[in-house]
Amino acid sequence: MNKITRRQALSATAGALSVLGLAGATAHAAVTGSRTAAPADPAGTVDEVYQGRRIRIVPASGGGHEHGGHHGGHQSPGLPTVLIDGRELHVMQNADGSWISVVNHYETFSGPLPLARAAVRELQGAVLVPMGGM
Repeated sequence: MNKITRRQALSATAGALSVLGLAGATAHAAVTGSRTAAPADPAGTVDEVYQGRRIRIVPASGGGHEHGGHHGGHQSPGLPTVLIDGRELHVMQNADGSWISVVNHYETFSGPLPLARAAVRELQGAVLVPMGGM
């Protein structure tokens, strides 16, 4: 007679649970599109693809006309420009250092990159519409 011992049963159960846990974590990472951020260049620019959308963050410039700094009253001077698929996401920094955007203004974030990722998730594929019309 070939009986399974308690030790063999516990080993098989632990192995099966480990495989299930690893598979669940991998599936969650695939669904949320989590990946490490693209390294920022020396000037602080971030350029990454998150859940199929291109996020670009350009630090505020000293009043230049590239994508950084002030844009017709929509962006305060000194704040970075956050672009999702080339369209500007209006962001604000609170007095406590947290960040909010027009897409999710009831939730605060630690910086522009987590804020942009949350906006991508919230948009669920919708196109970002510019503030103040076209």
